[in-house]
Amino acid sequence: MKKIFLINGGKAFAHSHGRLNATLHDIAAEHLTAAGFEIRRTTIDAGYDIETEIENHLWADALIHQFPAWWMGVPWTVKKYLDEVLTAGHGRLYANDGRSRAHPERHYGSGGLLDNRRYMISTTWNAPQEAFTDPARFFEGRGVDAVFFPFHKALEFLGMSGLPTFLATDVIKAPAVDVTLSRYRQHLGEVFGNAA
Repeated sequence: MKKIFLINGGKAFAHSHGRLNATLHDIAAEHLTAAGFEIRRTTIDAGYDIETEIENHLWADALIHQFPAWWMGVPWTVKKYLDEVLTAGHGRLYANDGRSRAHPERHYGSGGLLDNRRYMISTTWNAPQEAFTDPARFFEGRGVDAVFFPFHKALEFLGMSGLPTFLATDVIKAPAVDVTLSRYRQHLGEVFGNAA
């Protein structure tokens, strides 16, 4: 992997100003550029051109989706981005849904054209870590990737495969920003290494 497309889905809304997601997006750009990767960036809330976004998906070896969790999912602007970009990418990002008319029950989700590309989620939550890992807590020990199952499947529909998710927890009630930023740099190093 040498080319990474960074997508910032952070958004100022209600009590959130989107600063932590913007900071994590910037850290990814700085860290990966220093490690020798070519970087392209989009901040969804600043606006985007759908054709340019499709080209960025085709250009990249990997994508990093940065976003906060809102009401157990992605912000509506991230969903809108996926709806617009992926739909317009028919024939370039995916050929079809993978099924044939002869056997419509088989191979659903296998028509993606990005099978040599990877993606990573970096997400911020106010929930504590234990909410995801402890079977007696809110998410029943299923982990953050289970919460984002539909998001993962949308990218897998394109043929992409996932990299380990980065999860920042307690970002409002008990923020430890310096620790979070340090953990993120470490995560990027472990997942991507150097471009060489």
